[in-house]
Amino acid sequence: MAPRRSHRSPASRALFAHRDAEESSPHSPRDFGMTSGSVAPEHRSAAGNRPGEGLDSSVAAEPAEEPLPVTGAWQPGDPVGRRQFLPTATERPFHLEGGGSLRDVTVAYETWGELDAAASNAVLVCHALTGDSHAAGRLGEGHPTPGWWGDLIGPGLAVDTDRYFVVCANVLGGCQGSTGPASVDPGTGRPYGSRFPVVSIRDMVRAQGLLANHLGVRRWLTVLGGSMGGMQVLEWAVMYPHRVRSIIPIATCTAASAQQIAWSYMGRRAVHTDPNFCDGDYYDNPPGQGPHRGLAVARGIAQITYRSEGVFAERFGRNLLDPLDEFTLWQRFDVEGYLDYHGDKLVRRFDANTYLVLNKSMDLHDLGRGRGGVAKALRRIVVPTYVMSINSDALYPNYQQRELYAELLSSGTPTRYFEIDSPHGHDAFLLETQQVTPPIAEFLDDVHSSRI
Repeated sequence: MAPRRSHRSPASRALFAHRDAEESSPHSPRDFGMTSGSVAPEHRSAAGNRPGEGLDSSVAAEPAEEPLPVTGAWQPGDPVGRRQFLPTATERPFHLEGGGSLRDVTVAYETWGELDAAASNAVLVCHALTGDSHAAGRLGEGHPTPGWWGDLIGPGLAVDTDRYFVVCANVLGGCQGSTGPASVDPGTGRPYGSRFPVVSIRDMVRAQGLLANHLGVRRWLTVLGGSMGGMQVLEWAVMYPHRVRSIIPIATCTAASAQQIAWSYMGRRAVHTDPNFCDGDYYDNPPGQGPHRGLAVARGIAQITYRSEGVFAERFGRNLLDPLDEFTLWQRFDVEGYLDYHGDKLVRRFDANTYLVLNKSMDLHDLGRGRGGVAKALRRIVVPTYVMSINSDALYPNYQQRELYAELLSSGTPTRYFEIDSPHGHDAFLLETQQVTPPIAEFLDDVHSSRI
Protein backbone atom coordinates (compact mmCIF):
# COMPACT_ATOMS: atom_id res chain seq x y z
CA MET A 1 0.00 0.00 0.00
CA ALA A 2 1.39 3.42 -0.96
CA PRO A 3 1.74 5.98 1.80
CA ARG A 4 -0.71 8.82 1.97
CA ARG A 5 0.15 12.29 0.83
CA SER A 6 1.69 14.59 3.42
CA HIS A 7 1.75 18.36 3.51
CA ARG A 8 5.16 19.96 2.99
CA SER A 9 6.73 22.33 5.45
CA PRO A 10 7.90 25.81 4.39
CA ALA A 11 11.50 24.58 4.57
CA SER A 12 10.91 21.69 2.19
CA ARG A 13 8.86 23.87 -0.16
CA ALA A 14 11.82 26.20 -0.45
CA LEU A 15 14.16 23.47 -1.62
CA PHE A 16 11.56 21.78 -3.79
CA ALA A 17 11.31 25.07 -5.64
CA HIS A 18 14.88 24.50 -6.88
CA ARG A 19 15.34 22.55 -10.01
CA ASP A 20 15.61 18.82 -10.19
CA ALA A 21 19.10 17.39 -9.84
CA GLU A 22 19.68 16.22 -13.40
CA GLU A 23 16.61 17.59 -15.13
CA SER A 24 16.38 21.18 -13.92
CA SER A 25 12.61 21.42 -13.89
CA PRO A 26 10.26 23.24 -11.53
CA HIS A 27 8.43 21.04 -9.04
CA SER A 28 4.67 21.16 -8.79
CA PRO A 29 3.29 20.72 -5.26
CA ARG A 30 0.88 18.05 -6.46
CA ASP A 31 3.83 15.94 -7.67
CA PHE A 32 5.10 15.50 -4.13
CA GLY A 33 2.63 12.78 -3.10
CA MET A 34 3.86 9.22 -3.24
CA THR A 35 2.07 6.80 -5.52
CA SER A 36 2.58 3.31 -6.88
CA GLY A 37 6.28 3.10 -7.49
CA SER A 38 7.06 4.99 -4.30
CA VAL A 39 9.82 3.57 -2.19
CA ALA A 40 8.77 4.82 1.23
CA PRO A 41 7.03 2.29 3.49
CA GLU A 42 3.57 3.08 4.76
CA HIS A 43 3.60 5.86 7.31
CA ARG A 44 1.19 8.08 9.12
CA SER A 45 -0.34 10.97 7.19
CA ALA A 46 0.17 14.52 8.30
CA ALA A 47 -3.29 14.82 9.80
CA GLY A 48 -1.62 16.43 12.78
CA ASN A 49 -0.08 19.22 10.74
CA ARG A 50 1.96 21.87 12.47
CA PRO A 51 0.12 25.11 13.31
CA GLY A 52 -0.71 27.10 10.20
CA GLU A 53 -0.41 24.11 7.85
CA GLY A 54 -3.90 23.03 6.94
CA LEU A 55 -4.29 19.98 4.71
CA ASP A 56 -4.70 20.98 1.06
CA SER A 57 -8.24 19.94 0.14
CA SER A 58 -7.37 19.70 -3.54
CA VAL A 59 -4.72 17.11 -2.74
CA ALA A 60 -6.97 15.23 -0.35
CA ALA A 61 -9.69 14.94 -2.98
CA GLU A 62 -7.36 13.79 -5.76
CA PRO A 63 -8.39 10.40 -7.17
CA ALA A 64 -6.08 7.42 -6.96
CA GLU A 65 -3.61 7.29 -9.81
CA GLU A 66 -3.22 4.35 -12.16
CA PRO A 67 -0.26 2.01 -11.62
CA LEU A 68 2.97 3.23 -13.16
CA PRO A 69 4.27 1.64 -16.37
CA VAL A 70 7.17 -0.71 -15.72
CA THR A 71 9.53 1.77 -17.37
CA GLY A 72 9.57 5.51 -17.85
CA ALA A 73 11.43 5.11 -21.15
CA TRP A 74 10.21 6.87 -24.27
CA GLN A 75 8.80 4.31 -26.70
CA PRO A 76 7.97 4.46 -30.42
CA GLY A 77 4.38 5.64 -30.66
CA ASP A 78 4.80 8.07 -27.76
CA PRO A 79 4.62 11.81 -28.61
CA VAL A 80 7.86 12.81 -30.34
CA GLY A 81 8.02 16.38 -29.09
CA ARG A 82 11.09 18.18 -30.47
CA ARG A 83 13.08 14.97 -30.96
CA GLN A 84 14.68 14.07 -34.25
CA PHE A 85 16.06 10.63 -34.95
CA LEU A 86 19.18 9.41 -36.73
CA PRO A 87 19.23 5.72 -37.69
CA THR A 88 22.79 4.37 -37.77
CA ALA A 89 24.60 1.01 -37.92
CA THR A 90 22.09 -0.25 -40.45
CA GLU A 91 24.63 -1.85 -42.78
CA ARG A 92 27.38 -2.80 -40.38
CA PRO A 93 27.40 -3.18 -36.59
CA PHE A 94 28.38 -0.50 -34.11
CA HIS A 95 31.23 -2.14 -32.21
CA LEU A 96 31.59 -1.27 -28.54
CA GLU A 97 34.76 -0.52 -26.63
CA GLY A 98 34.22 -3.25 -24.05
CA GLY A 99 33.15 -5.94 -26.50
CA GLY A 100 29.94 -6.76 -28.30
CA SER A 101 28.12 -4.71 -30.88
CA LEU A 102 24.75 -3.19 -31.73
CA ARG A 103 22.83 -3.02 -34.98
CA ASP A 104 20.17 -0.56 -36.11
CA VAL A 105 21.18 2.06 -33.59
CA THR A 106 19.03 5.17 -33.21
CA VAL A 107 20.30 8.50 -31.89
CA ALA A 108 17.60 10.86 -30.64
CA TYR A 109 18.57 14.52 -30.67
CA GLU A 110 17.27 18.07 -30.62
CA THR A 111 18.59 21.23 -32.23
CA TRP A 112 18.15 24.96 -31.71
CA GLY A 113 19.25 27.77 -34.01
CA GLU A 114 20.64 27.51 -37.53
CA LEU A 115 23.91 26.07 -38.85
CA ASP A 116 25.78 28.77 -40.75
CA ALA A 117 27.06 28.30 -44.29
CA ALA A 118 30.56 27.43 -43.11
CA ALA A 119 29.25 25.02 -40.44
CA SER A 120 31.40 26.95 -37.97
CA ASN A 121 28.87 27.81 -35.25
CA ALA A 122 27.83 24.36 -33.99
CA VAL A 123 27.77 23.74 -30.24
CA LEU A 124 27.32 20.26 -28.75
CA VAL A 125 25.72 20.05 -25.30
CA CYS A 126 26.27 16.76 -23.44
CA HIS A 127 23.82 15.66 -20.77
CA ALA A 128 24.38 14.07 -17.37
CA LEU A 129 23.22 10.74 -15.94
CA THR A 130 19.44 11.19 -15.98
CA GLY A 131 19.28 13.96 -18.55
CA ASP A 132 18.22 13.64 -22.18
CA SER A 133 18.17 15.58 -25.44
CA HIS A 134 15.67 18.13 -24.11
CA ALA A 135 18.25 20.61 -22.87
CA ALA A 136 16.04 23.63 -23.61
CA GLY A 137 12.38 24.25 -24.27
CA ARG A 138 9.07 23.94 -22.50
CA LEU A 139 7.47 20.85 -21.08
CA GLY A 140 4.71 19.44 -23.24
CA GLU A 141 3.79 16.43 -25.32
CA GLY A 142 6.81 14.16 -25.43
CA HIS A 143 8.67 16.20 -22.79
CA PRO A 144 7.33 15.77 -19.24
CA THR A 145 9.80 18.33 -17.89
CA PRO A 146 11.18 21.64 -19.19
CA GLY A 147 14.66 21.73 -20.67
CA TRP A 148 17.22 20.87 -18.03
CA TRP A 149 19.51 23.80 -19.01
CA GLY A 150 16.82 26.15 -20.28
CA ASP A 151 18.27 29.18 -18.48
CA LEU A 152 21.56 28.75 -20.31
CA ILE A 153 20.45 27.85 -23.85
CA GLY A 154 18.21 30.12 -25.90
CA PRO A 155 17.97 33.48 -27.68
CA GLY A 156 20.25 36.00 -26.01
CA LEU A 157 21.41 33.54 -23.34
CA ALA A 158 24.94 32.24 -22.69
CA VAL A 159 24.61 29.66 -25.47
CA ASP A 160 22.82 32.06 -27.78
CA THR A 161 20.61 30.21 -30.26
CA ASP A 162 20.34 33.38 -32.37
CA ARG A 163 24.07 33.00 -32.96
CA TYR A 164 24.91 29.32 -32.51
CA PHE A 165 23.54 26.04 -33.83
CA VAL A 166 23.06 24.00 -30.66
CA VAL A 167 22.72 20.21 -30.57
CA CYS A 168 21.96 17.85 -27.71
CA ALA A 169 21.66 14.08 -28.18
CA ASN A 170 20.33 11.44 -25.83
CA VAL A 171 23.36 9.24 -25.19
CA LEU A 172 23.77 5.71 -26.43
CA GLY A 173 22.27 3.48 -23.74
CA GLY A 174 19.73 6.16 -22.83
CA CYS A 175 15.98 5.80 -22.58
CA GLN A 176 14.57 8.91 -24.23
CA GLY A 177 14.71 7.93 -27.88
CA SER A 178 18.27 6.68 -28.37
CA THR A 179 18.99 2.96 -28.44
CA GLY A 180 19.15 1.55 -24.93
CA PRO A 181 18.04 -1.42 -22.84
CA ALA A 182 14.32 -0.59 -23.24
CA SER A 183 14.66 -0.51 -27.04
CA VAL A 184 13.63 -3.41 -29.23
CA ASP A 185 16.46 -5.76 -30.18
CA PRO A 186 16.13 -6.15 -33.96
CA GLY A 187 17.38 -9.71 -33.64
CA THR A 188 14.59 -10.85 -31.30
CA GLY A 189 11.80 -8.33 -31.66
CA ARG A 190 11.76 -7.90 -27.87
CA PRO A 191 13.33 -5.29 -25.55
CA TYR A 192 17.04 -5.82 -24.97
CA GLY A 193 16.68 -5.87 -21.18
CA SER A 194 19.48 -7.86 -19.61
CA ARG A 195 21.00 -8.55 -23.03
CA PHE A 196 21.94 -4.92 -23.62
CA PRO A 197 25.75 -4.60 -23.54
CA VAL A 198 27.78 -2.28 -21.36
CA VAL A 199 28.59 0.97 -23.12
CA SER A 200 31.37 3.41 -22.30
CA ILE A 201 31.68 7.18 -22.47
CA ARG A 202 33.81 6.64 -25.58
CA ASP A 203 30.98 4.69 -27.21
CA MET A 204 28.62 7.60 -26.50
CA VAL A 205 31.05 10.03 -28.11
CA ARG A 206 31.47 7.84 -31.19
CA ALA A 207 27.68 7.80 -31.63
CA GLN A 208 27.68 11.60 -31.33
CA GLY A 209 30.38 11.66 -33.99
CA LEU A 210 28.04 9.88 -36.37
CA LEU A 211 25.42 12.51 -35.59
CA ALA A 212 27.91 15.29 -36.32
CA ASN A 213 28.62 13.71 -39.71
CA HIS A 214 24.90 13.54 -40.45
CA LEU A 215 24.42 17.21 -39.53
CA GLY A 216 27.37 18.33 -41.64
CA VAL A 217 29.43 19.44 -38.64
CA ARG A 218 33.10 18.75 -39.28
CA ARG A 219 34.24 20.65 -36.18
CA TRP A 220 32.28 21.77 -33.14
CA LEU A 221 32.76 25.37 -32.04
CA THR A 222 32.63 23.98 -28.52
CA VAL A 223 31.49 20.90 -26.64
CA LEU A 224 30.20 21.52 -23.13
CA GLY A 225 28.54 19.62 -20.31
CA GLY A 226 28.67 18.80 -16.63
CA SER A 227 29.12 15.62 -14.61
CA MET A 228 28.71 12.67 -17.02
CA GLY A 229 28.35 15.32 -19.70
CA GLY A 230 31.78 16.62 -18.76
CA MET A 231 33.22 13.14 -19.21
CA GLN A 232 31.93 13.16 -22.78
CA VAL A 233 33.40 16.63 -23.30
CA LEU A 234 36.88 15.45 -22.30
CA GLU A 235 36.64 12.34 -24.45
CA TRP A 236 35.68 14.46 -27.47
CA ALA A 237 38.89 16.44 -27.12
CA VAL A 238 41.02 13.32 -26.64
CA MET A 239 39.37 11.09 -29.24
CA TYR A 240 38.78 13.76 -31.90
CA PRO A 241 41.18 16.64 -31.17
CA HIS A 242 40.69 18.08 -34.67
CA ARG A 243 36.90 17.99 -34.52
CA VAL A 244 36.55 20.48 -31.65
CA ARG A 245 37.62 24.14 -31.52
CA SER A 246 37.18 24.35 -27.75
CA ILE A 247 35.68 22.51 -24.77
CA ILE A 248 33.96 23.40 -21.48
CA PRO A 249 34.10 20.49 -18.99
CA ILE A 250 32.13 21.28 -15.80
CA ALA A 251 32.15 19.49 -12.42
CA THR A 252 33.72 16.34 -13.81
CA CYS A 253 36.88 14.25 -13.60
CA THR A 254 39.52 12.61 -15.74
CA ALA A 255 38.84 9.21 -14.13
CA ALA A 256 36.20 8.09 -11.65
CA SER A 257 37.54 7.96 -8.10
CA ALA A 258 37.05 5.14 -5.61
CA GLN A 259 34.41 7.09 -3.68
CA GLN A 260 32.51 8.00 -6.85
CA ILE A 261 32.50 4.33 -7.83
CA ALA A 262 31.32 3.39 -4.32
CA TRP A 263 28.30 5.72 -4.50
CA SER A 264 27.45 4.41 -7.96
CA TYR A 265 27.74 0.80 -6.90
CA MET A 266 25.28 1.22 -4.06
CA GLY A 267 22.79 2.77 -6.46
CA ARG A 268 23.11 -0.14 -8.84
CA ARG A 269 22.76 -2.60 -5.98
CA ALA A 270 19.54 -0.90 -4.90
CA VAL A 271 18.05 -1.44 -8.36
CA HIS A 272 19.31 -5.00 -8.66
CA THR A 273 17.85 -6.09 -5.32
CA ASP A 274 14.32 -4.94 -6.22
CA PRO A 275 12.29 -8.18 -6.69
CA ASN A 276 10.57 -6.59 -9.69
CA PHE A 277 13.89 -6.03 -11.44
CA CYS A 278 13.80 -9.66 -12.68
CA ASP A 279 17.49 -9.55 -13.59
CA GLY A 280 16.73 -6.77 -16.08
CA ASP A 281 13.90 -8.49 -17.94
CA TYR A 282 10.91 -6.72 -16.39
CA TYR A 283 9.33 -5.18 -19.49
CA ASP A 284 6.58 -7.81 -19.66
CA ASN A 285 5.60 -7.24 -16.03
CA PRO A 286 2.13 -5.76 -15.50
CA PRO A 287 1.83 -2.02 -14.76
CA GLY A 288 2.86 -1.17 -11.23
CA GLN A 289 5.32 -4.06 -11.04
CA GLY A 290 8.42 -2.47 -12.47
CA PRO A 291 11.58 -1.98 -10.37
CA HIS A 292 10.29 1.35 -9.11
CA ARG A 293 11.34 0.93 -5.51
CA GLY A 294 14.93 0.02 -6.31
CA LEU A 295 15.28 2.88 -8.81
CA ALA A 296 13.76 5.32 -6.33
CA VAL A 297 16.23 4.25 -3.63
CA ALA A 298 19.11 4.63 -6.10
CA ARG A 299 17.92 8.12 -6.92
CA GLY A 300 17.67 8.99 -3.24
CA ILE A 301 21.25 7.84 -2.66
CA ALA A 302 22.43 9.94 -5.60
CA GLN A 303 20.41 12.94 -4.48
CA ILE A 304 22.30 13.03 -1.18
CA THR A 305 25.56 13.36 -3.14
CA TYR A 306 24.17 16.08 -5.41
CA ARG A 307 23.60 18.54 -2.56
CA SER A 308 25.76 19.83 0.26
CA GLU A 309 25.36 19.25 3.99
CA GLY A 310 24.90 22.98 4.45
CA VAL A 311 21.91 23.12 2.13
CA PHE A 312 20.27 20.13 3.80
CA ALA A 313 20.81 21.73 7.20
CA GLU A 314 19.52 25.14 6.15
CA ARG A 315 16.50 23.95 4.20
CA PHE A 316 15.39 21.03 6.34
CA GLY A 317 17.23 20.86 9.64
CA ARG A 318 15.23 18.51 11.85
CA ASN A 319 11.85 19.66 10.55
CA LEU A 320 9.21 16.95 10.53
CA LEU A 321 6.98 15.80 7.73
CA ASP A 322 4.89 13.52 9.96
CA PRO A 323 3.87 14.29 13.58
CA LEU A 324 5.73 12.68 16.47
CA ASP A 325 2.75 12.20 18.76
CA GLU A 326 3.96 8.60 19.06
CA PHE A 327 7.07 6.99 17.60
CA THR A 328 6.96 4.62 14.62
CA LEU A 329 9.72 3.48 12.30
CA TRP A 330 8.40 5.30 9.24
CA GLN A 331 7.58 8.76 10.53
CA ARG A 332 9.50 11.04 8.21
CA PHE A 333 11.61 14.13 8.60
CA ASP A 334 11.29 16.72 5.85
CA VAL A 335 14.55 15.61 4.26
CA GLU A 336 13.22 12.06 3.94
CA GLY A 337 10.17 13.34 2.11
CA TYR A 338 12.48 15.26 -0.22
CA LEU A 339 14.38 12.09 -1.10
CA ASP A 340 11.13 10.15 -1.57
CA TYR A 341 9.89 12.87 -3.89
CA HIS A 342 12.94 12.74 -6.12
CA GLY A 343 12.81 8.94 -6.31
CA ASP A 344 9.11 9.00 -7.14
CA LYS A 345 9.65 11.61 -9.84
CA LEU A 346 12.50 9.77 -11.55
CA VAL A 347 10.67 6.46 -11.97
CA ARG A 348 8.05 8.26 -14.06
CA ARG A 349 10.51 9.35 -16.73
CA PHE A 350 13.45 6.94 -16.59
CA ASP A 351 14.32 3.28 -17.07
CA ALA A 352 16.00 1.16 -14.40
CA ASN A 353 18.24 -0.72 -16.85
CA THR A 354 19.38 2.54 -18.40
CA TYR A 355 20.26 3.79 -14.93
CA LEU A 356 22.54 0.77 -14.46
CA VAL A 357 24.15 1.05 -17.89
CA LEU A 358 24.91 4.77 -17.73
CA ASN A 359 25.92 4.61 -14.09
CA LYS A 360 28.43 1.88 -14.96
CA SER A 361 29.76 3.91 -17.88
CA MET A 362 30.63 6.68 -15.45
CA ASP A 363 32.55 4.24 -13.23
CA LEU A 364 34.46 3.00 -16.27
CA HIS A 365 35.40 6.54 -17.28
CA ASP A 366 39.19 6.84 -17.38
CA LEU A 367 40.87 9.09 -19.94
CA GLY A 368 44.12 7.20 -19.45
CA ARG A 369 42.78 3.71 -20.22
CA GLY A 370 44.79 2.29 -23.13
CA ARG A 371 46.54 5.63 -23.63
CA GLY A 372 49.48 5.36 -21.28
CA GLY A 373 47.82 7.15 -18.39
CA VAL A 374 45.81 10.30 -17.80
CA ALA A 375 48.69 12.74 -18.18
CA LYS A 376 49.60 11.37 -21.60
CA ALA A 377 45.96 11.40 -22.69
CA LEU A 378 45.53 15.02 -21.62
CA ARG A 379 48.43 16.05 -23.86
CA ARG A 380 46.11 15.30 -26.78
CA ILE A 381 43.88 18.18 -25.70
CA VAL A 382 45.27 21.18 -27.57
CA VAL A 383 42.23 23.43 -27.99
CA PRO A 384 41.12 26.28 -25.68
CA THR A 385 39.56 24.76 -22.58
CA TYR A 386 37.42 26.32 -19.86
CA VAL A 387 37.46 24.10 -16.76
CA MET A 388 34.66 24.80 -14.28
CA SER A 389 34.24 23.51 -10.74
CA ILE A 390 31.96 24.03 -7.73
CA ASN A 391 33.38 24.98 -4.34
CA SER A 392 30.82 22.87 -2.43
CA ASP A 393 30.78 19.81 -4.70
CA ALA A 394 31.16 16.67 -2.57
CA LEU A 395 30.63 14.24 -5.45
CA TYR A 396 33.16 15.73 -7.89
CA PRO A 397 35.28 17.81 -5.50
CA ASN A 398 36.99 20.84 -6.97
CA TYR A 399 40.49 19.42 -6.49
CA GLN A 400 39.73 17.13 -9.45
CA GLN A 401 39.04 20.07 -11.77
CA ARG A 402 41.99 22.04 -10.38
CA GLU A 403 44.28 19.12 -11.16
CA LEU A 404 42.84 18.97 -14.67
CA TYR A 405 43.41 22.71 -15.10
CA ALA A 406 46.99 22.48 -13.84
CA GLU A 407 47.82 19.50 -16.06
CA LEU A 408 46.46 21.23 -19.16
CA LEU A 409 48.39 24.42 -18.38
CA SER A 410 51.60 22.47 -17.89
CA SER A 411 51.24 20.91 -21.33
CA GLY A 412 50.72 24.30 -22.98
CA THR A 413 46.96 24.06 -23.58
CA PRO A 414 45.27 27.48 -23.45
CA THR A 415 43.11 26.98 -20.37
CA ARG A 416 40.84 29.03 -18.13
CA TYR A 417 39.42 28.11 -14.77
CA PHE A 418 36.20 29.24 -13.10
CA GLU A 419 34.89 28.11 -9.72
CA ILE A 420 31.17 28.37 -9.05
CA ASP A 421 30.61 29.81 -5.58
CA SER A 422 27.50 28.05 -4.36
CA PRO A 423 26.20 26.11 -1.35
CA HIS A 424 24.23 23.75 -3.59
CA GLY A 425 26.89 21.11 -4.18
CA HIS A 426 27.13 19.18 -7.42
CA ASP A 427 23.74 20.48 -8.58
CA ALA A 428 25.13 24.01 -8.80
CA PHE A 429 26.16 23.60 -12.44
CA LEU A 430 22.43 23.35 -13.20
CA LEU A 431 21.21 25.87 -10.65
CA GLU A 432 23.73 28.72 -10.76
CA THR A 433 23.13 29.79 -14.35
CA GLN A 434 23.51 33.47 -13.46
CA GLN A 435 27.06 32.80 -12.33
CA VAL A 436 28.14 30.68 -15.29
CA THR A 437 26.42 32.75 -17.99
CA PRO A 438 29.01 35.57 -18.24
CA PRO A 439 32.13 33.36 -18.40
CA ILE A 440 30.56 30.88 -20.85
CA ALA A 441 29.20 33.66 -23.07
CA GLU A 442 32.58 35.44 -23.11
CA PHE A 443 34.50 32.23 -23.83
CA LEU A 444 32.21 31.26 -26.70
CA ASP A 445 32.48 34.75 -28.15
CA ASP A 446 36.27 34.62 -27.94
CA VAL A 447 36.38 31.25 -29.69
CA HIS A 448 33.83 32.22 -32.34
CA SER A 449 35.68 35.46 -33.02
CA SER A 450 39.03 33.61 -33.15
CA ARG A 451 40.47 35.69 -30.31
CA ILE A 452 41.72 32.48 -28.71
